[in-house]
Amino acid sequence: MNAPVAFNASWLMQQTFPPVKYVVPGIIPEGMTLLVAAPKIGKSWMVLGLGLELSNGGHAFGSIAVGKPRPVLYLALEDGQRRLQDRLLKLNPSDVSHRLEFITSVGDAKVIDIISEYMLRHDGLDPVVILDTLGKVMPPATGNQSAYGHDYKMLSALKATSDAVPGSSLVIVHHTNKGEKGDFLDAVSGTQGIAGAADTVLVLKRDRQDKAATLQVTSRDAEEGEYAMEMNDGSWELKGADLAAAAQAAQTAKQTDGVGDRMADVIEKVGEFPEGIKPQDLAVLMQLDYKSAQVYLSRAYESGRVNRPHRGVYTPVVSVGSVGFSSQNNTTNTNNTPLEGVEP
Repeated sequence: MNAPVAFNASWLMQQTFPPVKYVVPGIIPEGMTLLVAAPKIGKSWMVLGLGLELSNGGHAFGSIAVGKPRPVLYLALEDGQRRLQDRLLKLNPSDVSHRLEFITSVGDAKVIDIISEYMLRHDGLDPVVILDTLGKVMPPATGNQSAYGHDYKMLSALKATSDAVPGSSLVIVHHTNKGEKGDFLDAVSGTQGIAGAADTVLVLKRDRQDKAATLQVTSRDAEEGEYAMEMNDGSWELKGADLAAAAQAAQTAKQTDGVGDRMADVIEKVGEFPEGIKPQDLAVLMQLDYKSAQVYLSRAYESGRVNRPHRGVYTPVVSVGSVGFSSQNNTTNTNNTPLEGVEP
């Protein structure tokens, strides 16, 4: 066995590496991503919509340009052809591309071999494979293998399929842990070996019968963030025109949780003015008397729901999510021209 080759920091700093490519700029970089949510929340609708937009070179989540069309394989292992067609009809895309392919059953075939073959066949075209769900292909632990070791080994093998093809991405749909508490990564069902092997983890949270949701992101390559989203007739969209607006909407939702309607309206109105707003201006906009506006703002500040950087000026509590993501980090072609070797 060959001994590992060491390299020093001076050599490393002289190297030039290609920038990270993004499937969805600011949210899903290349590599392996886990999309985690409770059952029947809309995960499969989300990845089906994502597959449509990626294969067409459209807009993910309603507003994020994904650039070039790319090949997408959707392993819809919990759905059949009829359900997939019904969902496509409901989503009503402007175009359905031949680049989007489906497999609904893998039989005795090894899913890792299927994914690897697809990635290699589309090398250079930035392919995306969606595995829905992990539970459908996760083998049971054997022998004296620990649960953590079993989970990490399986996820590492899946991750290796995308690592072997630069620019490729594997998105795995997975269920949440009922005992979630603390860090949102605790939501990932199974041992920490599952989340630990992933490059990116997305946790989708939505109350049943409610359109509103939040998407929490943590990643080795993308900045952490939390974004407000809405599900309408199966279609998932960011709440706002871009990631910055969705991040602020998620923050505002936190700040207005558990307060009265009028206070919530005040906090939301302040959220529209990142540069700050004065009580007298708020009073005019919300048809309040000056004293009431002053009282609402003072109470919101004292409870940590708005900021007061200067005397008499109130600003929203700014999210620390990836609102600073720059499109220059996304090395994909943004003019929607097809990749060489992929028919338009």
